[in-house]
Amino acid sequence: MGEPTVVVGVVTGVHGLRGDVSVQNRSDNPDRWTPGGTVLREDGAALTIESSRRHGRRLIVKFAEIVDRTAAEGLRGAVLVVPESWLPDLADEEWWAYQLEGCEVRTASGRILGVVKEVIPNPANDLWVAVDDEGNETLVPALADILIDVDVDARTVVVRDVPGLTAPEEVPEETND
Repeated sequence: MGEPTVVVGVVTGVHGLRGDVSVQNRSDNPDRWTPGGTVLREDGAALTIESSRRHGRRLIVKFAEIVDRTAAEGLRGAVLVVPESWLPDLADEEWWAYQLEGCEVRTASGRILGVVKEVIPNPANDLWVAVDDEGNETLVPALADILIDVDVDARTVVVRDVPGLTAPEEVPEETND
């Protein structure tokens, strides 16, 4: 496949005897797993979604091409992708999580926090893992009060200086009494 792809899920196991699989959802698109939709295996093979339902933190998905448990076992561990061109358009000032990976994060005062290595989905807000050259991690909450500027094209993120979060704790001066 010549076009870049985006990971939308990973098959983590088999569910039942009819070929249903358990999928760890990695898609921000609420319509990704609707019946009739299509995802691809990394080898480019298309899988048509016949049905899907929530099951705890995972999805149970039935693909039309997978007819029994044996075929479903062959999908275990499969990474499911879609071409970037299949992603819905976003409004201005919005971005996909995968676009943030590799962006440099710095504070408003110019302190480099590192490069975004991972976006951790969280119910309240995503956490961006910024790792500097020394391997130090900073978890940056994706909150309007923290983010000043996100420029995916320039590969930069600017965040507010927040003591204890994005800026070193201020140490009170010692007094000699």
